[in-house]
Amino acid sequence: MPAPQRPVRVTMTEGGPFLVEGPVELELPDGRTVRSERPVVALCACRRTKRYPFCDTSHRRKLRPSRDQAADGSDGSGTDRSAD
Repeated sequence: MPAPQRPVRVTMTEGGPFLVEGPVELELPDGRTVRSERPVVALCACRRTKRYPFCDTSHRRKLRPSRDQAADGSDGSGTDRSAD
């Protein structure tokens, strides 16, 4: 594979996917290779996607607690889960 003319840009988003300037070819842990020709590819960082390694926005369906809520043990729902 020839060297890219400029570095590949990867953007890390807060609570979301990694955005990679495409096209990209990914080697998965099991040795399979997947390819995307899209100009920007969203790679899943939370493992909630049904299309791993590509993001399907499943991370939006479940809210993560804020850092303050995580520190005090609440889940942000208003319900005390410390007794669970």
